[in-house]
Amino acid sequence: MILKDAQITTILPVIDLERAKDFYNHKLGLTPIGASPDGDYLFSSGGGAKIKLIHKEEGTKAEHTALSFEVSDIGAAIAELEGQGVVFEDYDLPEFKTENHVCVLGAEKAAWFVDTEGNILCIHEAIPPAVNAS
Repeated sequence: MILKDAQITTILPVIDLERAKDFYNHKLGLTPIGASPDGDYLFSSGGGAKIKLIHKEEGTKAEHTALSFEVSDIGAAIAELEGQGVVFEDYDLPEFKTENHVCVLGAEKAAWFVDTEGNILCIHEAIPPAVNAS
C-alpha cells in the first residue's frame, strides 16, 4: 500500500501562532523545524512525526484528543511537563476517573492537558501484559 511508509504530519489549528509556537517549543520541548512556505509552523517529534500549527481565527472545534504522545514513564513525564507549566486535566466520572492526573484505559495509562489554543493533548504509556506465572 502506498501510505504504509508515508510520514504523518498532525495538523493543529491555532488562534495565536506565536503563543502556540512558544508552548510547543518551551513547554513541550518539541524541536522546531520552522515556517512552511504557506506561513504555518512545523515541529518534529519522535519517530519522524511532525506537527504543523496552522492559523485559524476560530481555533479548534474538536472535543476529542487531537494528539497523543507515547511515553515510557507517564509519572515522570507528568512531573517534567508540570515543571514546565503544563496543567493536566482531572476527571471524576462514573466510567472515567483520573488519579494523580492518570486514567487507566485497558492496556494503557493516559493523562490529558490542553494547549494554549484549546487543542486537547494526551500522553500515554502502554501497560505491559501480565505474565502468567503458572
